[in-house]
Amino acid sequence: MSQIPNPALRIETIGRVARITLDRPDALNALTAQLIADLIGALDAVAAQPEVRCLVLTGTGRAFCAGQDLRDPAVAPDGSAPKDLGAIIETGYKPLVLRLRSMPMPTLAAINGVAAGAGASLALACDLVVARRGAAFVQAFSAIGLIPDSGATWNLPRLAGRARALGLALLGDKLGAERAEQMGLIWAAVDDTAFDDEVTRLSERLAALPTRALVRTRALIDAGLGGTLEQALDAEAAAQRELGFAADYAEGVAAFAQKRAPRFTDR
Repeated sequence: MSQIPNPALRIETIGRVARITLDRPDALNALTAQLIADLIGALDAVAAQPEVRCLVLTGTGRAFCAGQDLRDPAVAPDGSAPKDLGAIIETGYKPLVLRLRSMPMPTLAAINGVAAGAGASLALACDLVVARRGAAFVQAFSAIGLIPDSGATWNLPRLAGRARALGLALLGDKLGAERAEQMGLIWAAVDDTAFDDEVTRLSERLAALPTRALVRTRALIDAGLGGTLEQALDAEAAAQRELGFAADYAEGVAAFAQKRAPRFTDR
């Protein structure tokens, strides 16, 4: 896979798993306008690779991502006219989160350290989140007079409930990975020594599953959160009709009958 020409971003593919790594450890992998644009480009590049069946998003060093880099000229107050912070959301964070949420394969956030502000939002936009037990999540916006963004106001109450979402957003307290797992905010908190192996195991397991069905499942669950039961039943019928004509269904049934592991190929 071609490398995005940004030293703060690494892309690698091992087998059927692609890994995108934020690599600004000295800045806790904080995001700039350029890095956001390059990250969108990296996601597009992964999406275009038909052999990729799972995406892992992670960071290097002590942090997954500390959110927006407040030194970035796109947002940093400079004593002149105030900066339009809505612009970087509209041109950067909104397309980034929507691209991540629409990837044609399951996405796994591997939280190696602190995930703060938009970094936490980016993690929660992934399908599954696995964190080192020593990692933490922080809704850091209220400390600088802002509101949670990058989809946090949509994701937080759906994952944790209104009361906990408000507590996290208003107070900005650090939330440890183990507590985040207990609240249902993430999939799993893993011992630091087992973290890398667990990310590899889970990503390879996702890559071996029927990718098209997993992606349809994500879409149906997201849509179902805002719809009626009847709408969900209709959407399920349409998706099941499509998947029933696909190769993975026939392969899954055959593998079940023959008591062997299935070899799924649809994407």
